[in-house]
Amino acid sequence: MVAVEKISIALTPDMAAMLRQVVADGEYVSTSEIIRDALRDWKNKRTHHNKALQELRNLWQDGIDSGSAGELNIEEIKIKARDKAKIQ
Repeated sequence: MVAVEKISIALTPDMAAMLRQVVADGEYVSTSEIIRDALRDWKNKRTHHNKALQELRNLWQDGIDSGSAGELNIEEIKIKARDKAKIQ
């Protein structure tokens, strides 16, 4: 059996009632199972977020490392962007 550690958490009455109802409906065996499932989802979400954040940091650094784009004319950039949007 996997070692477990008991942790006490405080929930709003609505949250506690929802957990008890889900268990009573047979969707989960226990409230602990619900919490573990929610924590797995949270962990996956954090992992995805951290990977996406690292990718953004890498792309940002790639942009910095690519050097200066030179002098830019904002009006020309706007015209090109509008023309590109019309094509799509």
